[in-house]
Amino acid sequence: MDFNQILTPGDVEDGFVNVVVEIPAGSKNKIEWNREKAVMQLERIEPSIFAKPTNYGFIPQTLDEDGDELDAIIITDEPLPTGLFVRAKIIGVMKFEDNGEIDDKIIVVPDDSVGMEGEINTLGCISSQKIKQITHHFNNYKNLQNPGSTLVKGWAGKDEAREIIYRSIKRWNDEKDRQA
Repeated sequence: MDFNQILTPGDVEDGFVNVVVEIPAGSKNKIEWNREKAVMQLERIEPSIFAKPTNYGFIPQTLDEDGDELDAIIITDEPLPTGLFVRAKIIGVMKFEDNGEIDDKIIVVPDDSVGMEGEINTLGCISSQKIKQITHHFNNYKNLQNPGSTLVKGWAGKDEAREIIYRSIKRWNDEKDRQA
């Protein structure tokens, strides 16, 4: 199933995106969407210390500046399985660099997250401990392979997240037009 063929990026104007889960929270498996083969692919297995602190996925029909679909960090109380589609509420963005390339991560929660501890509508609703945990993970998860190659540059709210999503949708559409 090719998620880029069957899903749109979502209703960005109203604050919602469609997200496909690649890596469940707590997983050591670096699973990545392989666009050419339209499958989830195991890229590598990380040491336990680098297990993902949150669910991680991508927004279909987007291209980030690194050439991959735009990444999303999905905040939930429980891990979500690989390949699951989630309609998610945009909360903000983690500004991120990987090997000098911009590789921002959109922060989202499931649209219907009433079962979570407290409603999350902004970055300020996420505990400072969770923000520190995510920041630490992304600043260090490649240190065994390439020390110092990743950097969390900061956090921004919904408006900046939406701008990044719109630019990524435009990049996707421009690339699609070039290939036509």
